[in-house]
Amino acid sequence: MDGDFLLLILAGVALLIGFLGSFLPVLPGLPLAWAGLLIARLSSRSALTTNTLIICLLVTIGVSLFDSVAPIWFTKRAGGTKAGARGATVGMIFGLFLGPLGIILGPFIGAFLGELFHDLDHPQRAFNTAMATLIGFLLGSGIKMIAGAVFIWLFIRSLL
Repeated sequence: MDGDFLLLILAGVALLIGFLGSFLPVLPGLPLAWAGLLIARLSSRSALTTNTLIICLLVTIGVSLFDSVAPIWFTKRAGGTKAGARGATVGMIFGLFLGPLGIILGPFIGAFLGELFHDLDHPQRAFNTAMATLIGFLLGSGIKMIAGAVFIWLFIRSLL
C-alpha cells in the first residue's frame, strides 16, 4: 500500500466524519471535511486545485459563522432571552445522549423550559422562542450538510 493511497483513505474518513459533524454537534463538521480535502490535495492521485481548496475554505468559514449566528438570530427575532439560550445549550448537551432525535429536540425543549422558567406567564412566547431555536438549528445543519456533501462530491470527482 503506497502513501498516496493512505492519504486518500485518510481524506475520505475525514470527509465522512466531517459530514456527520454537520448534524452531530460533538464533531467538528465542516472544518474536518475541509481538512479531508486538504489531505486529498497532498496525494498525487487527486486533481483538487489550490483554488478549489481556497474556495472551500471560504465556504467553510462562512457556513461555520452562519451556523453559529443563525440559532441566536432566530431566537432573538422570536423575543428569546438569555434564559432560553442557556436552556437550549443545556438541552443540546442532554440531547447528545439521546441519539439523533435528542440532538434535534434537546435544544427545542431546553429553550422552551428556559423561557418558561424566565417567565411562566407567557408559554406561547416560550414556544415561539423554542421553535425559532429549532428552525435556526435545522437551517444551520442543513447548510452544513449541503456543503459537506459538495466537499465529498469534489473529492470523488477529483479521483475520477
